[in-house]
Amino acid sequence: MSSSTTRPFQVDLRSVVDLLGRHIYSSPQVFLRELLQNGRDAIRARGERDPDAPAGLIEITPAEGGEPFRFRDNGVGLTAAEAADLLSTVGRSSKRDELLQVRRESFLGQFGIGLLSCFMVSDRITVISRSASGAPAIEWVGDATGEFRVRELDGAETASLPIGTEVVLEPRPDERALLERARVTGLAARFGGYLPVRVAVADARGGRDTITREPAFLDRDADRPALDALGEELLGRAPLDVIPLSVPETGTSGVAFVLPFPAPPGMRQPSTVHLGRMLVSEQLDTLLPPWAFFVRAVINTEHLTPTASREAFVDDTALEVTRERLGGALRDWIVRLSENEPWRFQEFLSVHAMALKAMAVHDDELARAVLPWLTLETSSGTRTVTELAESGAEIRYVETVDEFRQVAAVAGADAPVVNAGYSYDAELLRRLPSLTGARVSRVRVGDVFAELSPPPADDADAARALARRAAAALADARTEVGVRAFEPASVPGLCVADPESMRRQEIEQAKDQASGSLWGDVLGDIGAILDERRQGERRGLGIELCLNWSSPLVRQVAQVTDEVVFDRTIKLLYVQSLLASHRPLTPADRDMLTGALGDMIALSAGVTDGWDGIDITNEGAQDA
Repeated sequence: MSSSTTRPFQVDLRSVVDLLGRHIYSSPQVFLRELLQNGRDAIRARGERDPDAPAGLIEITPAEGGEPFRFRDNGVGLTAAEAADLLSTVGRSSKRDELLQVRRESFLGQFGIGLLSCFMVSDRITVISRSASGAPAIEWVGDATGEFRVRELDGAETASLPIGTEVVLEPRPDERALLERARVTGLAARFGGYLPVRVAVADARGGRDTITREPAFLDRDADRPALDALGEELLGRAPLDVIPLSVPETGTSGVAFVLPFPAPPGMRQPSTVHLGRMLVSEQLDTLLPPWAFFVRAVINTEHLTPTASREAFVDDTALEVTRERLGGALRDWIVRLSENEPWRFQEFLSVHAMALKAMAVHDDELARAVLPWLTLETSSGTRTVTELAESGAEIRYVETVDEFRQVAAVAGADAPVVNAGYSYDAELLRRLPSLTGARVSRVRVGDVFAELSPPPADDADAARALARRAAAALADARTEVGVRAFEPASVPGLCVADPESMRRQEIEQAKDQASGSLWGDVLGDIGAILDERRQGERRGLGIELCLNWSSPLVRQVAQVTDEVVFDRTIKLLYVQSLLASHRPLTPADRDMLTGALGDMIALSAGVTDGWDGIDITNEGAQDA
């Protein structure tokens, strides 16, 4: 019968330290945050055991003049047994709770893993501690090789020490600057500047500078100038407003600063977040809802669960509830502002209209509150959503800016078309029927142009002839031609293209630029699929030129009998219509423009020897 023995895992401390530095902590500078957390926990533990314990104090002496770095707290201290368990056993957090006899959620750090972070800046750690329990003081020395020793101090040595713990670090040469006064003072203020215990750093004169201060963002009685100063420090400019935040369920509170400048839609603003008033992150973007990109928050929480690195929070139910409650506070602020202080709401809207639209798309109550203020671009000018809804007419919209550019010039004033090509506008319009009862429909370019009047019956034959001749002139451009009568008469023509036609044109341009490459072949295959689909639907393959029969210029061109002049004029009208609709010219379009202009200039100047050596007389054109 075989026998077995039980042996403990062997931990390679150097590998563990390397794991901490490369994969858990963002940088070696977090060693000071870990020490601050441990010191703060020890002070709290002593206060819970002894209500008469002195006020909490953490003293830091940077490494200067060849002296080591020293970190001291007047917390509960450690016995020899506690030191062996807490400082030398990786991952033993439950034992720590038993020793301190308190609930784990009351504390930020974990003595063992926190102290290991010091090996990122020092090869040797010395801990000298006297326990509040009355046990002898101890000295614990740990080495980066993985060895440690613990010894109890004698009675005289114990009596000479105050209750608490001192950590001594001999800085490694490559990390010495991190333990010097300037860096230590800055890091202590950054990580622990709001801790509820006094943190003091030794100065060059032998005194100590207190770096802790009261957090204005947690003071419900703080005056607005103090909060504005904090907001300006964070944003670079004074905030538009300060919104108080509170989630009692997770012990979360703070403020949100309304940005005085627009933020890119969908770009989450980072929040500065503390856990137990110890900094967790200045760049946390998961605490506020995604639509809250118009604020930056400074928050403290007591009960959210930190990740292993304590630089973020576990995405659990508590975080989800907190995010939802914070979003509700922001929404309520907007509703109150719109109802009670419309002049300030107008200022907010001028900066953050995009944010409001993003929120209104997902929130009925907020949408009803802000709809009177939201504006949309229409073919008859900028209108508020309420004005459109109260007109009684059906609200028609196109979904792209490109479509709007095509129809804006011809949509009637009594039936304007809304440009819903900007972020959130289409989604907002689609929700209007349920919010206001308004009638809303999406239209396409072809729908709008189909509504244009045909030429008068007496001119029908002339208009059809014009369309036929113009289509022949633009055959190489694969452009269909139609003739309609519309206002304004000063517009001789418009180019009409549905989104699929434009995608086909963009693919053709990209294919020409990528000719001969694998990408060019792929684009060619996609273009062929689009062509086959459109041919199956018996639709044209390009852009349609819609000539305006109401334009005197167009009617005059229809009477031109010189085919060369007619051909070049139609091409110029086509290119002009492309440019009028803000459409980029393809290489073929530019060649058409150059040739047409050259020929027209030559004809106007009476040149009959040709342009670029080509006979451009009427006879030459007929012979060709």
